[in-house]
Amino acid sequence: MTNLVSNKLKRHTTEDAVKVIILVASCVLAFGALVLPDLMNQQTQMVAVGQVAPQEILAPYSVTFESRVLTDAARENAAAAVQPVYLPPDPDIARAQLEKLDNALNFITTVKNDSFSTPAQKVQDMKSLKDLHFTDAEYIKLLDLEEQEWQAINDEASRVLEVVLRESIRNSQLGTVRSNLPASIDYSFPSDQADLIISIVSPFIAPTSLFSEEQTQTARELAREDVNPIIRQIMAGEVLVRRGEIVSAGDLEALTAFGLVEPTDKVTLLFSNGAIVIVAGLITYMYFRRNKKGSFNQTKSILLIAFFFLLFLYLMKFLVMDRTILPYLFSVAAFGLTLAIVFNLEFGIFSTLLLVSLTVFGHARSAELAFYYLFPTIAGMLVLGKGRRVSAFFLTSVVIGILSAAVIVAFRLGDGTDWIGLTTLIGAGLFNGVVSGTFALLLQNIFAFVLDVPTALQLMDISRPDHPLLQYILTNAPGTYQHSLQVSNLAEQAADAIGADRLLVRVGALYHDAGKAENPNFFIENQVRDKINAHDSDDPTVAAATIIRHVNDGVALAKKYRLPSRIIDFMREHHGSNITRYQYNQALKLAEDEDDVDINGFVYPGPSPRSKETALLMLADGTEARARANTPHSDEEIKGVIDSVFEVVQGTGQLDNTDLTLKDLQTIKRSFFNTLKQSYHPRIKYPEAPKKVQTNASTEAHQSSSMSS
Repeated sequence: MTNLVSNKLKRHTTEDAVKVIILVASCVLAFGALVLPDLMNQQTQMVAVGQVAPQEILAPYSVTFESRVLTDAARENAAAAVQPVYLPPDPDIARAQLEKLDNALNFITTVKNDSFSTPAQKVQDMKSLKDLHFTDAEYIKLLDLEEQEWQAINDEASRVLEVVLRESIRNSQLGTVRSNLPASIDYSFPSDQADLIISIVSPFIAPTSLFSEEQTQTARELAREDVNPIIRQIMAGEVLVRRGEIVSAGDLEALTAFGLVEPTDKVTLLFSNGAIVIVAGLITYMYFRRNKKGSFNQTKSILLIAFFFLLFLYLMKFLVMDRTILPYLFSVAAFGLTLAIVFNLEFGIFSTLLLVSLTVFGHARSAELAFYYLFPTIAGMLVLGKGRRVSAFFLTSVVIGILSAAVIVAFRLGDGTDWIGLTTLIGAGLFNGVVSGTFALLLQNIFAFVLDVPTALQLMDISRPDHPLLQYILTNAPGTYQHSLQVSNLAEQAADAIGADRLLVRVGALYHDAGKAENPNFFIENQVRDKINAHDSDDPTVAAATIIRHVNDGVALAKKYRLPSRIIDFMREHHGSNITRYQYNQALKLAEDEDDVDINGFVYPGPSPRSKETALLMLADGTEARARANTPHSDEEIKGVIDSVFEVVQGTGQLDNTDLTLKDLQTIKRSFFNTLKQSYHPRIKYPEAPKKVQTNASTEAHQSSSMSS
């Protein structure tokens, strides 16, 4: 026992190591799919703004994107068009300048009236004024002015400056205002005195309306914000840059949008793609760890899934993504639909999310393509279910096609795409739906063949009553056929109750006793009611061997008629490693010494059930057989029949290798009870007709016979 457990642990450890190796190898190959197209693309160029284009480059497909270069340029132009903002005229500035002028004039007056200074000293004193600067001739003119003339000039200078400063004067207008001063001076003054007034007033003219840096910047920011992002549309085949031209910022942006510019830092390219692959690998590892007992978590299944995952990824990255229409024609949905059919819906969605994430990573229209691939695929999975009918695949194609077209309209309508381009893409989406349903139908058969897992369509086909093997059972062993139908009904209802594969259970139950058709008269259900042969007179060992042989006979018939191995499992496992108890007890009775009886001659070859479905069949088969033998008449008797079967099956350890829980077993018991209760309900015993009625009926019949003769 210890060696068995040790070997089992070693086997599981080896399998886990192989799965990790497959995952790591898949991550490495996925990383190659992400980086190799960029590294190997011959169209990519090492170009920069200001360099000469080495060759003419054309757009490989149509694209519409927000141009940061054009948008920024338009915003800067709008900001530059904003006029500088000036504050309203400040009267305090005018007052200050008038006060300075008044102080300067008073100083000149004081110097002129200084009787103790020589003319040269007076000129030197006036030159000390910081605001006023006269020529030597003007200094002499000032000193020669009479008191009355100077006072008139003084008053006129103050008046002129006050008049000028009442206006809004900006810094850029100072020259204009000073040049217009002659027009403001009273014409009664001689020209030489007018020039002197201009020389006095000009230095004191200052801007009264100051420039506001803050308000100007605010106005420019508002102008920038008012400019909407500029959408640039480039059509397939359009020249992006001509050979010999200087590459502009707009040219470089267009080349980058198509991935035609070789990254200046390849390390960044490798690290970014490596990071997304590592994240995807870790998520995949955690998902498989969480679902250890999923049907997809087998080494053979993982290899096949990884192969098709990488096949789709490489096709998308190398042949599809850099085209105009191909990304909308390529059927990513077929991959997800196939996994949902063969395994389950959750795994199909998970795998699709993983594939789409790696596929659209780094693409110019990643958001649009992600929605385009995900939403229709998930909707198709929900519509298709397990794909039990071809019509379900047709309906799935319609749904995927319509939703694909809807996603295209949602993203493309109003983004600058012309009507011809939009119509073409919608047609591609509809075509993608047709391809997805058709390709999924084909791909599921490849998975079924390689993994030896029956598809729902295949199960539906072999469950048809006109199947050759079912016809063979019906013809040779009609009682076994009826027994199989009843077991099928019993097991299918229970499978539905616990969430097992009810279709697989139903088909497995139909074929589980196929081997009895090779020797039908040996089994009681095929014997005439009044000529039941319990084989009490036969050698128990021979009888047991004949009964046990129906398992191997059934397997041989299944292989002859090419039934899936999952159906063969039902034949092998529905008796597990139980013994033919009736014959074994007979052998014990006939033996002089019980030790002389070899129990191995009475044991079914097994193995014991290894899935919920085959375990269900074992329970349903035993329950139906015992119910048919005991014919229970009350609810208590039905429950007793069910409990006795479950006790034997559980007591002999036949369910140890299944995932059935105690809750599942209770649910199965309730389902069996409800089904058997409907089958073995009490029936009304109809009384015989009264003698009088019989006599009258006999007389009428005689009269009728006489008349007809």
